[in-house]
Formats: sequence, C-alpha cells, structure tokens
Amino acid sequence: MNKHEHTDKRVPIEVDNVSIIRDESKCILCGSCKSVCKFSQGVYGSYDLEKTGGEAICIHCGQCANVCPTGAITEKKDYQKVKEIIKKKDKIVIFQTSPSVRVGIGEAFHYEPGTFLEGKMVSVLRKLGANYVFDTTFGADLTIIEEGNELLRRIQEKKTMPMFTSCCPAWIKYMEYFHADKLDHLSTAKSPILMQGAIIKTYFQERLHLHPEDIINVAVTPCTAKKFEIQRPEMNKAGIYHNDEAIRDMDYIITTRELAEWIKEENIDFSSLEDSEYDSLLGRGTGAGMIFGASGGVMEAAIRYAYSVLTKKEPTEELLNWTPVRGIEGVKEATVSIQDTTLKVAVINGTRNANKFLQNNFKEYDFIEVMACIGGCVAGGGQPKYDMMQAEEIKTSRANGLYEKDKKMPLRNSSDNEEIKMLYKEFLNHPSSELAHTLLHTTYTSREKSLNLMKS
Repeated sequence: MNKHEHTDKRVPIEVDNVSIIRDESKCILCGSCKSVCKFSQGVYGSYDLEKTGGEAICIHCGQCANVCPTGAITEKKDYQKVKEIIKKKDKIVIFQTSPSVRVGIGEAFHYEPGTFLEGKMVSVLRKLGANYVFDTTFGADLTIIEEGNELLRRIQEKKTMPMFTSCCPAWIKYMEYFHADKLDHLSTAKSPILMQGAIIKTYFQERLHLHPEDIINVAVTPCTAKKFEIQRPEMNKAGIYHNDEAIRDMDYIITTRELAEWIKEENIDFSSLEDSEYDSLLGRGTGAGMIFGASGGVMEAAIRYAYSVLTKKEPTEELLNWTPVRGIEGVKEATVSIQDTTLKVAVINGTRNANKFLQNNFKEYDFIEVMACIGGCVAGGGQPKYDMMQAEEIKTSRANGLYEKDKKMPLRNSSDNEEIKMLYKEFLNHPSSELAHTLLHTTYTSREKSLNLMKS
C-alpha cells in the first residue's frame, strides 16, 4: 500500500533511508527530484509502490539532492558524529579522501570549479583533528590490480563475460534491483574506499601495533551512496580477519558538502591554509587512481594496467591519454589491441543509460564501466551544488582537474605504486590470493524477488 504523499510530483523517500533525507517544510513540489530520478537514473517509474508494499526504491545516488532548488532533500549528515568522536580523544580517527573531493571542495569557498586543492584539503582535515590522513587513490590502485587480474582471468578462462565494474555502490544496488539475473557479470572487487578501510584495520593496524577496535575510519567522498555501501552486512572483512564481526571496514562517510559545512562551522579560513601531505604507508596512489573520479577513469586505469601485465612494458602515450573513454556522453565505446588480445569496452554514464545498454547486445563487449552519476564521481550526490544550466561545464572542469594532475604525476600506472607492491610483499602475498580475496572482494544480493518489482 502506498504510504507516501505527492508521488505524482516527487520521489518517495523512506524515513530510514541511510543516505538522504527530506525536510517537508522546504519541499515546494517542483518535480525536480522526480525528473532526475526518472530520466537520468531510471529508478522512479520503474517500480510499483503497490507491489512493493509502499516501500520506495532508492539507489542512494543523491542526484535528487543535487537538483532540489530549496535544499529540501539533503544527504544524512554524519560529520557531527565524527566531530564528537574526535573531541573525546579516545579513538584513532583516520580520514581518507576520494579524488573528486579535491576538485570540488573549492567551490564552497569561491574557487573556480575543478581547482585542485589537495594540499589544503589534507591540511584542514588535520586541523579538524585527524590522527592520520590517507589518499583513496591508493585504494583505487589496489582496486585496479585486483579487478584487472579478475578481468584477465575471466578472459583466459572464457568465464562470465563481459565483466562490469563494481566501484559505484548506486550502480551495484541498481543491478541488484533491476538486473539481478546479471549479478555474476559484476567484478567481485570491492570499491576503493572499502578496500582501503579493510587494509587500514589489518595491515596498517598491525604495523603500528594498534588495536583495530580503537580505529575509526572516515571516508570523505562525493558520494551519498557510500553511506549505504558501508552499512552492507558483508562490509566487515577486517572484522572477519580479527574474529570480531563488530569491526567494520569503514565507520563513517562524510560528503564534500559536509566537509565544507564543518569547515565553516569551525570558522576556519580555508583559503589561507598551507598545503599538507598525506601520511605514508597508505599515503597516496598513482595518476591511474586519481582519474577514478571521472567517467571513464576506471576503464582508462584498467587498460593501462592490462597493457603493462600483457606486454611487460609501460603504457604507451596514447593509453596514458585515452580520450575515447573520456567525457560525459551517455555511452562511450572503444576497442584496444594489446599484443594478441583485443578488448572491446564501453563506458556508461547514468543508470538509465545502463538499463538501455543491458537490453541490447551487451555481451559483445569484454569490459564495461558504469557510473550511476552523469559525469562520474565528480558529479556525485554529495558534491557542492551548482546552477543546473552550467552542469556540463562544471562536471567537465572537475574532471579536467583530475586529468591535469594525472599528467603531472611521476607514476601513472597502478602497478608502479611502490606502497602497493610493499602491501602485497609483506601482507597479501599476491593479487587474488586467499587473503586478498577475503579482505578485498565481496558478493551481491538479488533484491528483485523480495520486493516483487514490476517488470517493465
């Protein structure tokens, strides 16, 4: 039975939604949330509230919050909880930052979109009380190695092809709802944030002789869906390692917008901050990890890695600037030949576009990247809001900020990351090892049957 109001004009949102919330006093029933959820994300209108018992289907992408003109829809804010933990000083609070945050945070402080502010971002987190600050590009490099090896193994074994990327939690949940029969096409690799969270509470914790239960992992991301992802029951691989399933891989997610709000609340002059560096051991990644934030970035990073594995050489200049998969078009396609292996790939923006793609000849491809948000993580539901008339320009500027940084980095291929090499040598043994599989891989859940979803 439909328990939601005004569903002809707006998206229904459950009160216990872990990612977003609506302030009824601010809602003007403009229909913006309904429009983006239906025509960009392909969720609204793809299920029947009567058949789900009134339960609203949400993939937590947060695009409704981005387009809401009054701020009625926002992410559920967790930074106050982190702030209180820091005040108590009885926990070790470790922050990690996603690539897109550093090219988005500046917009909240009057910088131009795409301005690269990594140093100030790290500095402000230390000022807010972080004990350690790590870069999620490290986790992105780790994801590429695990996911890349899985792809090459599937190709060699001719097993369940094509393979889809798995680092976007909104895309994963969309698949679980609407294409549950294709879940085995998803890579089993966890997202960079969850991989790095598990490594912090095992490898890093052991090297520094810390107690895992004393560590609070906080990820700063552009993504509201991460708030859902970290609460999935299976995201306690560090707990399994320590025989204490109460230990979660990641404890809190705060969005770029939340970080900006926190900074302003503390009256910190962001623009005057000196640059600061990440901490070592899990400190940073390569240019390949950096471009994860842009649509096509995961694909580009994976192809760089595949080339180096298959040829034993560094990627060519063309593959280091592989433009066919860049941009915010709905579907981008490319073919690359590496020795005697030819890969046909696709990059998809928006889950509605993914739905159309899956209804066609998707099996003719080898590897497919999907991001739920148009433009990739740079356009995530937790990024600073912008004038929708300038959406394409701003998304492109943010992505370009990451690509420009990639060009300047000394290492641009995930397999060249010395800290990743050390992690495998000292702890994980080798890619896809038993321990790597335990900590860095996951499983998925069909949600279609339990919700009695209407077939379109």
